[in-house]
Amino acid sequence: MGQKSTRPLSPHLQIYRWSPQMAISIFHRATGFVLATAGMLTLLWWLSAIGGGAESYAVFKSYVVSAGENPTTFQITSNWFFRLVALAVTFSFFQHLFSGLRHLVLDMGAGYELKANRTWALAAFAAAIFATALVALVVASRVIGV
Repeated sequence: MGQKSTRPLSPHLQIYRWSPQMAISIFHRATGFVLATAGMLTLLWWLSAIGGGAESYAVFKSYVVSAGENPTTFQITSNWFFRLVALAVTFSFFQHLFSGLRHLVLDMGAGYELKANRTWALAAFAAAIFATALVALVVASRVIGV
């Protein structure tokens, strides 16, 4: 014990390697934040537009859903922005859902083996991407009219 070690006393960020388990934990927190902010702000705007009457809802609809027949550049840009927000909120929902289900299984005491934990973390990412793509395809097919 006479020699002085140059190693850190506790694990440090330089020692850790990124793993799916770490990434899914961070994504779970980030998607919860996205759902709580972007989703809630849009929901509150929608509810206040409904409460404001037909004219207020028409303004909301022109900026979020469809710009109408004579759209301004800002309305078109806003429509595309909210489509991207909707896609991000949809991905956040599915990522948070599948990550939460994975965590529920971990809370029951299963899936702590390193290989199983890594597999289920990757499966949660893949399921979220697949579910988001499926919802986007269904919505796009309805918009196009197929």
